[in-house]
Amino acid sequence: MTAPAPAARCTLDLKIVPNAPRNEVAGWLGEALKIKVHAPALEGRANDELCEFLADKLKLPRRAVTLLRGEKSRQKTVRLDGLTLAEARQRLGV
Repeated sequence: MTAPAPAARCTLDLKIVPNAPRNEVAGWLGEALKIKVHAPALEGRANDELCEFLADKLKLPRRAVTLLRGEKSRQKTVRLDGLTLAEARQRLGV
């Protein structure tokens, strides 16, 4: 009996710009993906909107996008459950 294959999972390093006119993927800055979010950086609203935006853009359930690092920083790391890094890059179009 073989063990089941591990589920696809990856992490993304992000540079977030809050208070943008709209949510959008702005491209790569070195190893980090730059994402603009409309929400202000108050009371975690930008983090919530970021996770919802990524889930929608990647066609994942919201629970599959987890903020790992950078809760109060513009530099963040998110974990994506259900996708490899190559699949995430393809779906983001970057």
